[in-house]
Amino acid sequence: MRIGLIAEGGYPYVNGDARLWCDRLVRGLGQHEFDIYALSRSERQEDEGWVPLPPQVSRVRTAPLWTAEEDGVVYGRRARRRFAECYGELVAVLCAGGPVGAGGVGGASGVPEGTSALEADRFGNALYGLAELARDEGGLVGALRSEAAVRTLERACRARGALRTAREARVPDLLAFAAHLERALRPLSLDWYEDDNLGSVDLCHAASGGSAALPGLLAHHFCGVPLLLTEYGVRLRTHYLAATDSSPAVRSLLAALHGRLAAETYARAALVTPGNAHARRWQERCGADRAKLRTVYPGMDASRFAEVGEAPECADLDTLVWVGRIEPTKDLVSLLHAFAEVRKEEPKTRLRIIGTPSGPDGVAYLGHCRALAAQLFPDEAEGPHTVGDNPVSFEEIGSPEIPTLADAYAAGAVAVLSSVVEGFPISLVEAMFCGRVTVSTDVGAVVEVIGGTGLVVPPRNPRALAEACVALLRDPERRERLGAAARARALELFTVEQNVAAFHGIYLEIVSRTPVRRVVLDGAGAPLPFAVPAEAHVPGRWTERSARLVARGGPARPTVAPVRAGALPTTEAAR
Repeated sequence: MRIGLIAEGGYPYVNGDARLWCDRLVRGLGQHEFDIYALSRSERQEDEGWVPLPPQVSRVRTAPLWTAEEDGVVYGRRARRRFAECYGELVAVLCAGGPVGAGGVGGASGVPEGTSALEADRFGNALYGLAELARDEGGLVGALRSEAAVRTLERACRARGALRTAREARVPDLLAFAAHLERALRPLSLDWYEDDNLGSVDLCHAASGGSAALPGLLAHHFCGVPLLLTEYGVRLRTHYLAATDSSPAVRSLLAALHGRLAAETYARAALVTPGNAHARRWQERCGADRAKLRTVYPGMDASRFAEVGEAPECADLDTLVWVGRIEPTKDLVSLLHAFAEVRKEEPKTRLRIIGTPSGPDGVAYLGHCRALAAQLFPDEAEGPHTVGDNPVSFEEIGSPEIPTLADAYAAGAVAVLSSVVEGFPISLVEAMFCGRVTVSTDVGAVVEVIGGTGLVVPPRNPRALAEACVALLRDPERRERLGAAARARALELFTVEQNVAAFHGIYLEIVSRTPVRRVVLDGAGAPLPFAVPAEAHVPGRWTERSARLVARGGPARPTVAPVRAGALPTTEAAR
């Protein structure tokens, strides 16, 4: 079959999110054909280029989300009236708020409890109305940036029934939210929604929610293409965490926007695949129908950890190891305080913190942690932090002592995770592949991943963290037993092979229950049943037969899509 894989800021870019997952999925499903539709996040990301693509990728279309030039489209009176109606309805729903924006609990109907089906329809109708306007008139960029759009938003905020926080919005708040709304709706102006683009695929697979799901929603709306949504990190949760610096009015409107968009995506998707139960609970709270949910764990390459995992002996049985990105959410401060308690019970114990800082905040946090380590261990932390000289060391992968990621986990008898915020804990899975027992804080999907093969303690509780570490350091038989169980669990649930097999079955399930959308006529002009099966897209003798049928009256598929005037700039590479 032919899959339209939609990614925002990810595959096929070299530094994209979920790049490895998408690449492994495409390479693992070589029997299918993939068209990649990529939304880039920055000019730097585009300049760094793509990863090498396998032959089953037949087309790549890209478009920027980080910029949108004025499209030069001038609406006539009728188009302006259509825009005012659709945009006004959209912002009116957002200003009214409701459980979607406030994090209400969803029901099996796909609509959050307390939210009427009429309100959900109002948002969807307004969204698709704007998309139809962009398709007919050539783009929305100028209209969304216009003064008329800001005034329409202001009227919605001041209307009776609007949220109190929305009514309190001032001019800077209105301008900030209008700009965010324009960025979020940029995919509506793309020229991807014709029969020779996303309309020609058998299935749209959105690799994340939010803006990445909009092309899939519009392909479903305009062409009837089924949509599969995968969320390894729930975008709505990400927006909640990222909007803390905004004013209350902007935060409220942003929550309403992304909540409504999430609910609409869950309602229209044929299936939704969360990466863990933690993400699944978020999706259910936002209105996802439980019958549509299929948990598919991320697939990770276990082969690079095989040598350590099959010979799990540790060179230093008195060492704790922490591996990951250094940032405030990892709560290394609590880990250092816990380690101070561990040293009182087991004076020979060492702690190796292995990782690199994540951005400017991570660099500052690393400096703070180094200073704290020097304060907690004043007699031992003098001089450079090197292995063997100090109880705490700060190291990076690629150094002579830690040449590879597997070596990082092999450096300790117990792997520790001290986070206060976590989605799917990749570092824990890596430690499990290496046969290491783990001590973790109870956040995100940690308990689901560990499954009884490690110890779990409350977050921000150094004493509990220390007690768990001491218990494992004193019991080598228990460490070995739990480490072996952890490796077995990881190999069963979290490998690339299980991930690819799960999506192969899901693709077949969705396509098998999707009505045929293309009609091929025989020589007499009558419909020819089963003329364009899914396998007609895969090279072989059946492809030649399909081509002959198309020549007799079926629709041809161009290799290069026409660019519509006024659409956002996109690029295409045909393979």
